[in-house]
Amino acid sequence: MLCLLIEGGKNMSRIGKLPVTIPEKVAVTQKDNIVTVKGPKGELSQEINPAIKIEVKGNELTVSRPNDERHNRALHGLYRSLINNMVIGVSEGYKKELELVGVGYRVTNTGNVLDFALGYTHNIYLQLPPEIKVETKAERNKNPLVILESVDKQLLGQVCAKIRSFRKVEPYKGKGIRFVGEVVRRKSGKSASK
Repeated sequence: MLCLLIEGGKNMSRIGKLPVTIPEKVAVTQKDNIVTVKGPKGELSQEINPAIKIEVKGNELTVSRPNDERHNRALHGLYRSLINNMVIGVSEGYKKELELVGVGYRVTNTGNVLDFALGYTHNIYLQLPPEIKVETKAERNKNPLVILESVDKQLLGQVCAKIRSFRKVEPYKGKGIRFVGEVVRRKSGKSASK
C-alpha cells in the first residue's frame, strides 16, 4: 500500500493536467515566458517559469512540466490555475459583493475612491486600482453593499481582503464587513453560560 501511495505522488498534477478550454472570443499568446490573454472584457498578462511549457491546440490549452521534481509539480498546477482564471476573467469577469453589518456603518464612492464610516473617530478612504469597477448600494432597512467587478481575480481578492481588514467580523454580534451570503460562526456571550 505504501508503495502505491509513493507511486501515486509521481503522477501528473490533477489540476495541472486538465486542459483549459478557450472560449471563441478569447486569444492566448505566449512570448518570452509571458502569457497574454485577450478577450471581450480586457487583457491580462502573466509571467511564467521557463521550465513550464504551454501549448495551444484549437480551443484547448495544455500546461506541461519537464519532470516530476517537487518544485515543478507545484508550478504545474499553479500556472494552469492562473491561466484558467485569466481566461474566465477576460471572457466573463469576476464579481464580489461585500456587506457592512453594524449600526451606523456606511459606505459611498466617488469614482474609484471608497469612503467608509465604520464607527471609528474618522472615515477610511480607499483608492481602488483602475482595473476594478465599484458600485455602492444603501437601501433602507438593509445593510450597505459594496459591489466590486474586475477581470483580474487575484487583484479583486486582494482588494476584498483589504476592505475586510478595516472591520473584521466579530463572533459575538456578527458585526463587521463580510461577503454577501457568508456564514459567520457565532459564539454565545457570558450570559449564555449561566
